[in-house]
Amino acid sequence: MSAQPASQSSNKLYQFKLVLLGESAVGKSSLVLRFVKDQFDDYRESTIGAAFLTQTVSLDESTTVKFEIWDTAGQERYKSLAPMYYRNANCAIVVYDITQPASLDKAKSWIKELKRQADPNIVIALAGNKSDLVSRRAISTEDARSYANEGGLLFFETSAKTAHNVHELFTAIAKKLPLEQIAASRNRNSLSQRQGIDLAQAGNTNGCAC
Repeated sequence: MSAQPASQSSNKLYQFKLVLLGESAVGKSSLVLRFVKDQFDDYRESTIGAAFLTQTVSLDESTTVKFEIWDTAGQERYKSLAPMYYRNANCAIVVYDITQPASLDKAKSWIKELKRQADPNIVIALAGNKSDLVSRRAISTEDARSYANEGGLLFFETSAKTAHNVHELFTAIAKKLPLEQIAASRNRNSLSQRQGIDLAQAGNTNGCAC
């Protein structure tokens, strides 16, 4: 839900921790890069540990949400590090690749873990990425949406390549966050866990996360 309108002379800024989870190469880093810098690279280096970036969303003339985004590595060897990043997170985007059925199974396991171990009030969005690859679709929109609806999740199909629904995804999360209720506790932790690499440093062709 969005915050109540502030006075004309007051601009309220709310900061929240957001974590991205999902199998390697589903496009987590590409989604973040598109949202933060409006850029897309066909080939990106696989994230090591986690990458950290920030971006804001304006909900109205007086209310802005700042996301502190942790983009986690999808490789199995980094899975044990994930709790470090989703602990105390206010929101999460769990990403799968619409052309890879196994990636949705992995996304579902991440969602189960979040519901079991993360903050009970965490806002979770399920994102089916690579919607531009229509001819290679292996997961129907209806099946994924049904799963999301049953679990009380936000759901979007996105394309980091074309920017389809990327901004809409983050805006929907911002609107669903109980801004006044959790902003105070979030601000106490806003400077924690400053580890990771900038996505801008990633540039070789070891793995496609488009």
